[in-house]
Amino acid sequence: MAEGGAYSNAAQIAAALQGRAERVLPQTVSVVRHYAMLLETRIKANASGRPGPNVITGDYRRSWTHEVQVAGDLVTGVVGTSKPQGRRLEYGYVGPDSLGRIFHQPPRAHVGPAVEAVRPLFVEAFGRVVDGRLP
Repeated sequence: MAEGGAYSNAAQIAAALQGRAERVLPQTVSVVRHYAMLLETRIKANASGRPGPNVITGDYRRSWTHEVQVAGDLVTGVVGTSKPQGRRLEYGYVGPDSLGRIFHQPPRAHVGPAVEAVRPLFVEAFGRVVDGRLP
């Protein structure tokens, strides 16, 4: 009981908020890590033949990786390839390259469809973190 007969549950609310705050970052890292890995897997699957790029050696598909970084309260997931043909395969290319070779290559979208498939799953999972519905 506070002075004047007023009651406050501020200490209980503060403790609950502190507990929730301590869980948000690890849960966020877990969700970002999971969906970055899922996105990489979907891209690789899409890059395993039509309608995506043909697989000849598997070198391009193996080049896809993911990385999750945490800096303070910022969590970043990056999925990408080190291969220069990634953009050309995704968007297509018509014309000469820097070596003078002429291309008329139609797009073989494999990244965009993977992003569109994973995005709603990620948004829903992150919503569970925000709402406190993850254990």
